[in-house]
Amino acid sequence: MKYKDYYQILGVDRNASLEEIKKAYRRLARKYHPDVSKEPEAEERFKDVQEAYEVLKDPDKRRAYDELGRYQTGQEFQPPPGWEQHFGPGFGSFEHIFAEGDLADLFEVLTGRARSGAGRRGFGMRGQDYEVTVELTLEQAYHGTEVTLNLATTETDPSGALRRVSRPVTVRIPRGVTDGQKMRVPGRGGAGVGTGAAGDLYLHIRLKPHPLFKPNGHDLYLKLPVTPWEAALGASVEVPTLSGRVRVKVPAGVSAGQSLRLAGKGLPKPDGGYGDLYAVVQVVVPPSLSPRERALFEELAHASTFNPRSHWS
Repeated sequence: MKYKDYYQILGVDRNASLEEIKKAYRRLARKYHPDVSKEPEAEERFKDVQEAYEVLKDPDKRRAYDELGRYQTGQEFQPPPGWEQHFGPGFGSFEHIFAEGDLADLFEVLTGRARSGAGRRGFGMRGQDYEVTVELTLEQAYHGTEVTLNLATTETDPSGALRRVSRPVTVRIPRGVTDGQKMRVPGRGGAGVGTGAAGDLYLHIRLKPHPLFKPNGHDLYLKLPVTPWEAALGASVEVPTLSGRVRVKVPAGVSAGQSLRLAGKGLPKPDGGYGDLYAVVQVVVPPSLSPRERALFEELAHASTFNPRSHWS
C-alpha cells in the first residue's frame, strides 16, 4: 500500500485543530471542485482532498492514521505491529487490503463500508450553485413562461467517479418578473457529491427591448403621439397595452411630456395586482402640410395671442 500524507494534502500541520482542518478543506474544495476549477488535474486533487478530510475530521480515524506512522508520499509501507488488532477488531486480516487496496479502502473498512456498493456514503458535499442570465420578452414576463437551460455540471456515476455532463433544466418563470430581478430555484444547480444536496440555480432576469413599452419595475411607459389639435382640443385615442388596446381620454390643453396614467395596465405583481402604464404625450407636427392645412395654421398664428415664451420677459 502506498502512503498518502493527508496533512500535506490539506496543507495543515499534524497538530492542526478540527476547525483548522475544516477551514482548509472548504478552501481547497472550492478551489478544485470540477464545476468551477481551471486547475490542472482538478478532479484528482478534489478526490484527494475529500479523502484526506474524511479521515482527519473523524477523531478515531485520525488517531488510527497517525498510528500508522509517517512515510514519504507514494512510499510502500506496512502498519506497525498490533495496529490491525488495535484499530480494526472484528474485521479479520487486512492483508488483502494492504496488498491490493489503498488508504481510502482501509479507512472505509474500519467503519464497515466496502468501497464497492456503499462507497463513502457518509461523505457529502453540497452541489455547485449556478447563476444564469435569462432574457425574456415583455410578453413572456407578462404571461409567465418556461425556459430550458443547458447546464454543464459534474455528477457522480455508479462507480463513484465524477464526470462532466451537460444537463437540460426546464424552469417555470412566474408572470410579472421584472428587469434585473434575481430568482432562486432551489435544488436545480449542480448535483451534490455523496450525500450532499444539490445546489441552487439563480436566474438573472433581463427583459429584451420592446418596440413600444419601456419597463420600470412593474410599471410601463409608452410614448403617446398626438396632433397639435388633439392636444389643444382634447381627444379620445386608442392606446396599445399588453392586455389589448384601450381608449384613453386626452384632456384639452395637454402639454408635451405630460403622463397619462392607465391604472393596472402594467406588469402583474407577485402578490397580486398590476403596475400602471404611463402614456407620455408627444405633440407631433405633420411632416408636410397641404395648402389648406398651411392656410389654417397661418390663420391660427394671426388670431392667437398665446406666447409660450412669455415667462422669459
